[in-house]
Amino acid sequence: MSKVYKVAVVGATGLVGSKMIEVLSEHKFPVGELVPVASERSAGKIINFNGKEFKVVTPAEGVAAKPDIALFSAGGETSRVWAPEFAKAGAVVIDNSSCWRMDPSVKLVVPEVNGDILDGKEGIIANPNCSTIQMLVPLWPLHKLYKIKRIVVSTYQSVTGSGMKGINQMTRERAGVDSTLVNGVPAYHYPIDKNIIPHIDSFADDDYTKEEWKMVNETHKIFNDYSIGVSATTVRVPVTGGHSESVNVEFEKEYDLKEVFEVLKKTPGVIVQDNPAENVYPMPLFAFGKDEVFVGRIRRDRSVKSGLNLWVVADNLRKGAATNAVQIAEQIIKLK
Repeated sequence: MSKVYKVAVVGATGLVGSKMIEVLSEHKFPVGELVPVASERSAGKIINFNGKEFKVVTPAEGVAAKPDIALFSAGGETSRVWAPEFAKAGAVVIDNSSCWRMDPSVKLVVPEVNGDILDGKEGIIANPNCSTIQMLVPLWPLHKLYKIKRIVVSTYQSVTGSGMKGINQMTRERAGVDSTLVNGVPAYHYPIDKNIIPHIDSFADDDYTKEEWKMVNETHKIFNDYSIGVSATTVRVPVTGGHSESVNVEFEKEYDLKEVFEVLKKTPGVIVQDNPAENVYPMPLFAFGKDEVFVGRIRRDRSVKSGLNLWVVADNLRKGAATNAVQIAEQIIKLK
């Protein structure tokens, strides 16, 4: 009989946590027992998984259950307190918050890019930011070939990146309901329906946002190359299907555009959708519910030597969060 694992999902009742449970089922991950974990107020709720019912427990009860793997998506503060506790109890923690990403002792992993750094002995593994993940999956094989010198990226990020709060605000606005307060706290500083907000996360002292700095710092760490210049502008748009990115890359080496297409078509986790004559290009409407990263509008940047433009789209709740975490877990059990 093949081995099965006790898997905790911390933040099980949230948007990403519920998606993690969904992806575990879809990927046929060998879950022997699911331990859904949430706050005290959610304890006792029932989660259905693979035809069975599992009761939501508190974090302390989750630790006491001694899971083999703990997928975290409950926010940075919860991860800061409870991830070490789950790790001490013997679990491999895969954390979706920003809490551990830049900790030098914690590996930051996109399986298609740097999954080879895993050895199965990790206590805590960090899941990168959703926008970083989808950008780096197609850029990694190109970086290995041509060496990236500089990246300029503008994101068009779905309201699902703000959880149910963001979805509720846009839904209320579209229904003509006052959305200045959603669950007592505004999701955004301004209306999001029929609007675009160039502001995700809080502003740092240099007027870049934390979300923008995540893309810079995480790219350096995941690629293990701190020489790459990265400039990001992150933007919230009234979309629910996924995140989109306009990515401009400057390489140190000259490239062949035909080779770029060939390489991307062979890259695991990437689907090339690029046929301008037939109006074929990636869109969040069609990336929704998919695990892959979709790449199109691939063309030479004629304003700079060795420049390339890409349009990159992915479901931020899946490859940008839940799917990437489950893929890390899949790699971990292969090493056990």
